[in-house]
Amino acid sequence: MFAQSFFLITGLLLVSYTAFTVAERYVYQAYENRVFDRAVALRQVTKYPAGAVARSLIGKIAIPRLNISAMVKEGIDNRTLDLAAGHIPRTALPGQTGNVGVAAHRDTLFRNLKDVRRDDKITLTTLDGEYVYRVVSFKIVQPADVSVLDPSPDEKILTLVTCYPFYFIGDAPKRFVVRALQVF
Repeated sequence: MFAQSFFLITGLLLVSYTAFTVAERYVYQAYENRVFDRAVALRQVTKYPAGAVARSLIGKIAIPRLNISAMVKEGIDNRTLDLAAGHIPRTALPGQTGNVGVAAHRDTLFRNLKDVRRDDKITLTTLDGEYVYRVVSFKIVQPADVSVLDPSPDEKILTLVTCYPFYFIGDAPKRFVVRALQVF
């Protein structure tokens, strides 16, 4: 009888924790998306200053064909990646020449990235404008291979990073990297 009660309570606690984290991410994404959309609309009308939205918020990334849409915050710490996609520090910002790095968890916001194809359109919207990229390549690398984030002095590149394999349980041993060039 004790074992049944123990496993029932443990199971309920795990389900509750999972439901909480999913709900927290959903509420965060919905709220920030609404605030961001209002700020973009207000800026288009009044040239509202970029500091109107929290400084840690970079913008919104969308890959329509894959049904990916996520707010992008500055940083790649666990708390940031639990709620949003993260802009990788020391990489370019959207619109700048160089390599914009964005990471997200493979089992949440970047789950559908597994189905990416060459020429998929990626839109990164900030208060400064909308930047459109086309996927040119994707590959699997070791976690220590950060050369995929090297700056590009002559191009405007977007690099998406997530863990690989997509259906691995636990800490994944590799990284899935998508590279896209800005087209406008």
